[in-house]
Amino acid sequence: MTDMTPSDGSFELESERLGALPIVDHFFGRVGLGGRLERYLACNDRRLRLAPGAVCGVVVRNLVVRHRPLYAIAEWAAAYDPALVGLGPGDAATLNDDRVGRSLDRLFDADRASLLTETVLAAVEAFGIDCSELHNDSTTVTVTGDAYDEAEPPVRGGKHVPVVTFGHNKDFRPDLRQLVYELTVSADGAVPIALRIADGNTNDDVTHVPTWDGLVAMLGRSDFLYVADSKLCSRDAMGHIADNGGRFVTVVPHGRREDTSFKDWVQSHVPAWEEALRLPGAREDDPDRLWRTFESPVPSTDDYRVIWVHSSTKALRDATARSAAIERALGEIEVLEARLSSPRSRLRTKAAVEEAARSALREAGALRFVTFIVTEETVVSYAQESRGRPGAGTRYRRREKTVLHVRATLDADAVAYDTRCDGLFPLITNDPAMTPAEVLIAYRYQPNLERRHHVLKGPQQVAPVYLEDPHRIEALLTCHFFAQLVEALIEREIRASMHERGLPGIALYPELRHCSAPSAARVLAIFDDVQRHYLTSGGEVVQVFEPELSPLQLQVLDLLHVPPTVYTSARVS
Repeated sequence: MTDMTPSDGSFELESERLGALPIVDHFFGRVGLGGRLERYLACNDRRLRLAPGAVCGVVVRNLVVRHRPLYAIAEWAAAYDPALVGLGPGDAATLNDDRVGRSLDRLFDADRASLLTETVLAAVEAFGIDCSELHNDSTTVTVTGDAYDEAEPPVRGGKHVPVVTFGHNKDFRPDLRQLVYELTVSADGAVPIALRIADGNTNDDVTHVPTWDGLVAMLGRSDFLYVADSKLCSRDAMGHIADNGGRFVTVVPHGRREDTSFKDWVQSHVPAWEEALRLPGAREDDPDRLWRTFESPVPSTDDYRVIWVHSSTKALRDATARSAAIERALGEIEVLEARLSSPRSRLRTKAAVEEAARSALREAGALRFVTFIVTEETVVSYAQESRGRPGAGTRYRRREKTVLHVRATLDADAVAYDTRCDGLFPLITNDPAMTPAEVLIAYRYQPNLERRHHVLKGPQQVAPVYLEDPHRIEALLTCHFFAQLVEALIEREIRASMHERGLPGIALYPELRHCSAPSAARVLAIFDDVQRHYLTSGGEVVQVFEPELSPLQLQVLDLLHVPPTVYTSARVS
């Protein structure tokens, strides 16, 4: 055995972080993402010190594990084993925001449609994802600053560049510019299937036809169930899907004939409700949550099936919201009446008082349920014509003053009308074989897509975006999509394993509390402090101290079908 002890007895201990990157790289490998990025983003410029595909791979890993700004990505990568971030020794020091930006240029210029399609299809095949039901929704990605020239032609290399502009902001920031991030996920684990980036002022109702056509081209089939929100409920979108052999489920927006006519009908009729779904209450003492369905005997104006749903939880929310709105409205009218009685009131005319009352009811959300009456009162007073102590001959002048009053009244008929409609919402579909319960269950999966948007804006911190080039923003959003895909696969894998093994939960929460539906962020967090240590002397490795994984970490790796050896492949240098 060779004596590794140095003559001067000096040793140094080097540490490198592993964290959750071995798990992320395992899923990278299963879908072939790293190699595909390097293949589509060819390194054909000698001035590039790092391959653009490798740099974009670092960006995606950073988004999955722990989001850091682009200007701090070198510092983040330097703490890890270089192989785990797809780099060679010393490459992390060459990362900077300019090099990342140039790599994003290459990603935008590449054939991203084929890159996305190949990656998604590889994930579908590797993990056996069921694509018979797909859900679509969009959100907005907010940007900051004014360095976006909307007058410039939105074209780069023959490709359309999305216009960063103002629109209906879903983050309630109408003062900031935005892009529209449209995502389609499977009903099998909410795995991202397709991505479209649109101009910031794009309406959702015009996006469904090209989105559905793109899904058909990618999957090679048109018989999947396409589920979306009320923007899908348009003659053009539904007709296009139905005429081309597709199936859809969406919700009917307020104001359409199907909505108003049924609500008028239930005022004097009782639908033959059928129980479709029953779930336990949110708390132990709460009653069961019940959903009932009733198929309208009259089809929609486009001759599609209309399924009415009554939700017990929605009925409670509707009643509570109406009561709160009425209470706020009555309070606002009382405040307005107090203002009118003040001598300093600036509301001097009946028209001004009516407008103030109407505005108060509108802000309270009770304009439908509360009405008001403005009345005038003439107040007579007398005052001496001259100064001095009044006497028998004192003359008085009669004065009249008009005082306005406002009084609120409850519209009992409107309240009774809406009370009979509490908990109701209509679904529409062209599928003749689905039962009303199946239509409801398909639509109820839609909030799982909202979870993907939450991850985008929460752990991944997509907004606000500080990049000034719209094409780079679109390329960065493509990296976010890949990060969402990896996170969704992690969640799907561990939840499926828990279901197969009958595990009600695993102790991922503080104080070893059980988590019944682990998120990717929660799963990866327990590996955050995993490190490998090297004992060196004179620049040579004397001994490697591999990480010792806890029983919980080993259990999670087993559920993810990730071999523990991903944490024991040390570099030798």
